Amino acid sequence: MLLPGDGIGPEIVAAARRLLEALGEFDFDEQLMGGCSIDAHGVALTDDVLGACRKADAVLLGAVGGPKWDTTDPDAPRPEQGLLGLRKGMGLYANLRPVRPSPALVGASPLREERISGTDLLVVRELTGGIYFGDSGRSGAEAHDTCEYSEAEVERIAHTGFRAARRRAEVSGRVPRVSSVDKANVLETSRLWREVVGRVATEYPDVELDHLLVDNAAMQLVSRPAEFDVILTENLFGDILSDESAMLTGSLGMLPSASLGEEGAPGLFEPVHGSAPDIAGQGIANPLATFLTVGMMLRHGFGRAEEARRIEAAVDRVLDDGLRTPDLLRGTVGTPPLAEHPTRETQVGTEEMTAAVLRAL
Repeated sequence: MLLPGDGIGPEIVAAARRLLEALGEFDFDEQLMGGCSIDAHGVALTDDVLGACRKADAVLLGAVGGPKWDTTDPDAPRPEQGLLGLRKGMGLYANLRPVRPSPALVGASPLREERISGTDLLVVRELTGGIYFGDSGRSGAEAHDTCEYSEAEVERIAHTGFRAARRRAEVSGRVPRVSSVDKANVLETSRLWREVVGRVATEYPDVELDHLLVDNAAMQLVSRPAEFDVILTENLFGDILSDESAMLTGSLGMLPSASLGEEGAPGLFEPVHGSAPDIAGQGIANPLATFLTVGMMLRHGFGRAEEARRIEAAVDRVLDDGLRTPDLLRGTVGTPPLAEHPTRETQVGTEEMTAAVLRAL
């Protein structure tokens, strides 16, 4: 299932479709979700589209949202409701965001190269509980948002995090480690989180566990990112920390993600960046995060790990050759203007970057 969405979503999903077609036989079903669905149907996610996603083998999403649909009216439909509805409706409770800066882009990070070097971490975020799904409302001049978690919700995401640490250790040879993030000094839900994670940890004696308060975790991410392995966190904290960790790579345009549920159920795969409506239609959107997302889809959704590795190697190759979309050269990450970069770097658009990856593949 393809859900191009809004902004640059249709451009990057079209590029991803070309990548998949180059790899082999896939059947595609393309549907509306997000702001475009609000325009067409009045809601961000229709029941028909949700039903079709449940029947697919995997769902590839571009991006949703934009200023056209921004509103403070609590009764107005918002594109993000489609994404939350997909996660809830498909039973997707675990979001995986790997953060591994490409060697060719280490210099694009806002952190010094010696600080970012060696960073290879995974954020495991709980998706269906917490404040995003709790009771909320307004009464006169007051508003409330309720954060709730059950032991069962914490337990299943904790198992996901510990299993991920074990799998990563098989590849890296490092001692597996889970850093569980909470706010247990203030929040009762965080105290429950810490208790349950600690209990689950006893089933994984080979995996090291440490607990971090979320404010400390935010600081440690920019002071010693290479020391993290798996970061395990609830919904709101994970949303914030995963975007912070994304910037370690130098651009949100470089990071994939996977949202998974029970074994055998279809997953939802999406690049971390947003819809970037300011550059939509200009042909300069960075498709690499979507290509890496396709790699995660092949690995986690189809069991085709070798093809996933081929995609990752192709992306590294074109970056090593010096090809850069504008977001990798200047602006969003504080890198110098194009003229100040080494001459080996060449600015390209979506089409040129896509063609280069296909050649490398």
